[in-house]
Amino acid sequence: MCVLPFPRIPMRFKIHHVCVTRMVQVGICELPYSPISSESTGGIGGTCVLRGCVPKKILVYGSAFSGEFQDAREFGWNINGDITFDWKRLIANKTNEITRLNGVYRKLLTGSKVDMYEGGGKIVDPHTVEVQETDGKSKRFTTKRILVATGGRAVLLNIPGKELAITSDEGLSLEEFPKRVVIAGGGYIAVEFAGIYSGMGAKVDLFYRKPYPLTGFDEEMRAVVASNLEGRGIHCHPETNLKKLEKVAGGIKVTTDKDEVFEADAVMFATGRKPSTKNIGLESVGVELDQVGAIKVDEYSRTNVPSIWAIGDVTNRINLTPVALMEGTCFAKTEFAGTPMKPNYENVASAVFCQPPLSVVGLTEDQAVKEAKGDILVFSSSFNPMKNTISGRKEKTVMKLIVDADTDKVLGAAMVGPDAAEIIQGVAIALKCGATKAQFDATVGIHPTAAEELVTMRTPTRRVNPKGEVVKA
Repeated sequence: MCVLPFPRIPMRFKIHHVCVTRMVQVGICELPYSPISSESTGGIGGTCVLRGCVPKKILVYGSAFSGEFQDAREFGWNINGDITFDWKRLIANKTNEITRLNGVYRKLLTGSKVDMYEGGGKIVDPHTVEVQETDGKSKRFTTKRILVATGGRAVLLNIPGKELAITSDEGLSLEEFPKRVVIAGGGYIAVEFAGIYSGMGAKVDLFYRKPYPLTGFDEEMRAVVASNLEGRGIHCHPETNLKKLEKVAGGIKVTTDKDEVFEADAVMFATGRKPSTKNIGLESVGVELDQVGAIKVDEYSRTNVPSIWAIGDVTNRINLTPVALMEGTCFAKTEFAGTPMKPNYENVASAVFCQPPLSVVGLTEDQAVKEAKGDILVFSSSFNPMKNTISGRKEKTVMKLIVDADTDKVLGAAMVGPDAAEIIQGVAIALKCGATKAQFDATVGIHPTAAEELVTMRTPTRRVNPKGEVVKA
């Protein structure tokens, strides 16, 4: 089997582990390692490990200390003198860590007898892949199965001066810390980087097209996140787009569609990613793509060409690392373990590592109204976390449960607040098991914690009918 590169290596290793167990010869083609991706660079570990989840979370940790220093005073800590931040030290440590991980995954793969080829891969026919290696040599490999797992890459807004902007790739590896940052976008990456740079001391202006950031998430939670961003010193500009970038003596001049003008040291475009399907030979064998360039697959991740499969972000299903892991595992079990298995996309939990973080699982309130056959019950709670009552930070934790009024089944859960991702991960197990609100109510809470609120919300905030109308509290 031949595997073209994919940016989520834990999933890829799982496939090889299964394949090797069945004595299947496996080869991987991957571009040379670099912290910043390009047409000619990539690396084992891919987006998640090298220029996504892992390095981003390291920077989130680093930026969170400024808030901790502020809160510490009311807990009795006398912080005397200047507290300074060394961006270059953090970036060096981050780069050392992802370089280490790149080596770890390479060792895991070679230890599992996976053949590694460094260079660009291209499908020549339904059973042949050509690899252009970094030494200039070209090799062809014939295989029964080809797995395309090339992921996606960040894109730049098509506006004048776009060449002056950076994406999240470069944002994780800037040589100098930008004191003024403009970010375009309202999704995960935009919101997270706004918190990172602001927490480290930059002036951040965040521009997004909708009234609130994080389109697709629960409306109430989006409003809370927007309020928290402002509370952390980030200047939000809803319903505003960037129109033009210009190089000026002081940095970059930014003009919006409202003819407002800003100056920045760095402008980040965080407006989405596109599947990496160009120049890998898909068109030569007739693999079908959708309107955004993603590979079309069936419920088993098979393309319209019987010998070619595709998984992960290149298929544009749910673009999350653990989902790619699931898809890869299902592919391996279906094709090599004799156990046909389809990926299950119900109740996939996710988190946005803004500060404080947002985490969700299951349906939003709007989705539940559309999908439930009858009324839904909404349970919500907003409160000051215990830590904030002492520190004085004006930042509430908000929790929400969506329940089917007829079956009592919990359809969705959401939380904005400290440790939200850790808490919702546990709730996701309950939803996967079909838990009811009565079972949540019967669970004894851990006191004092924020998480206990999820099992002590007894009275519904509102009841909503299939038309979206509030019928009673």
